[in-house]
Amino acid sequence: MYERAGDKSPSSRRRSHRRGAVSTAVAVAAGIIVIGALAAPPAVAGSAPDAVQRSLNALVRDDGLPAALASVKDRDGRTRTYTAGVADLDTKAKVPVDGQVRIGSNTKAFTAVVMLQLVGEGKVGLEAPVDTYLPGLLRGDGIDGRTVTVHQLLQHTSGLPDFAEALDLVATRRQYFEPRELLDLALARKAEFSPGTKWAYSNTNYLVAGLIIQKVTGRPVSEEITRRVISRIGLRHTYFPSPGDMTIQGPHPQGYFPEKPGGPLRDFTEMDPSSAWAAGAMVSTNTDLNQFYGALLAGRLLAPAQLAQMRATVPADALGPGIRYGLGLESRPLSCGGVYWGHGGTIPGYRTRGGATEDGRAVDIAVTAVPTGAAARHLEEAVDAALCR
Repeated sequence: MYERAGDKSPSSRRRSHRRGAVSTAVAVAAGIIVIGALAAPPAVAGSAPDAVQRSLNALVRDDGLPAALASVKDRDGRTRTYTAGVADLDTKAKVPVDGQVRIGSNTKAFTAVVMLQLVGEGKVGLEAPVDTYLPGLLRGDGIDGRTVTVHQLLQHTSGLPDFAEALDLVATRRQYFEPRELLDLALARKAEFSPGTKWAYSNTNYLVAGLIIQKVTGRPVSEEITRRVISRIGLRHTYFPSPGDMTIQGPHPQGYFPEKPGGPLRDFTEMDPSSAWAAGAMVSTNTDLNQFYGALLAGRLLAPAQLAQMRATVPADALGPGIRYGLGLESRPLSCGGVYWGHGGTIPGYRTRGGATEDGRAVDIAVTAVPTGAAARHLEEAVDAALCR
């Protein structure tokens, strides 16, 4: 959740830097502290750290991130996990191997899969307007649910303003939001552009998508994601938090976020993720995310027609050079040729980056504060290096 141009938060223009590595905004996105010993690399005793471990070590040592975790799956299906840094800046506890983290906007890919399954079942029309399912819901300044389609929601071409820009996540970190409350924040703003004319990232699109899923199925979107995706492919450490659950249930590193720009890092692990909902509330691990994107590309979650629809992309240059956006799925170019498919996510305290390739490789890396500038670039480069090694 909360990601826009260049993988910055909606409030990134107000971010300040410490040591030129990690910066934040009070309103929305997510510090720094150089921390203690790095976790031992998962290599043969006495051998030098491999490229992935070196990348994680550098993210901690040079970019000031409290912790970094990675999971790498090679073409033969073998998985290796890595850690660097400490899980807790106070206790200096070790980072749990393949620990759970908040995965932010990776949630959008799960939501999009459920919606496309409903398309394949004939229960939702991809080109149908929102008013078909939620008549009268979208009305505002330049906003009309009769002209916004399901397709446009999933591809961020609807022009709907982003409700996240009106949130102060520090002030509301323990506040529960109903989806309609968040939607009201968006509808109080003017449309960004006419539907279908441009591309612009907006969390509101997936808020509305979640409401459509609930209307069509008669079940909470969390239950549909669990039944149709998580349980279907056996993601053992992935879940959509229940209302009021502000914790991370399994072993996890703490996530950090400064209360004021340039201020000291604070433990932001506990928060009410209802402010992200179908756009970014979920918790998972790097290995589960690799399994999810691998299963998606392998056709285990969608019929061929719907998978093709999901992978039909438009330029999303605001996210970075060569990045294209499908339906809840991004393609990013690799330095060694080709692309990888994933989404990534940012929520105060955590950022995740990675995805899978056509030939079965998959990488996901999580860090426990939100980097910008050179540090953000180094995280992207670490994913690329792991997939291209």
